[in-house]
Amino acid sequence: MIILVVTLVAVYNLIVFCVYGYDKRCAIKDKWRVPEKVLIGLAFLGGSVGAYLGMTVFRHKTKHAKFTVLVPLFLLIHIVLVVWLVIGRK
Repeated sequence: MIILVVTLVAVYNLIVFCVYGYDKRCAIKDKWRVPEKVLIGLAFLGGSVGAYLGMTVFRHKTKHAKFTVLVPLFLLIHIVLVVWLVIGRK
């Protein structure tokens, strides 16, 4: 069961990472973009690792305060939740 959950979270974060990369590519080519609400929502709903890596690798949304504050905050919250679920419940 735990392997399934970890796999699903990893796949979801990979998808989020790809969405950030896609949005960066669209920004460069001046095409339709992924709305900021969607990017933030993906990070909030468990994709904070993928969002943070996408911001870093693609250098995307790194000058927007909304992203530079919220994505690391979501990442911290997700880390605390995982630690609590793994260690705190024993």
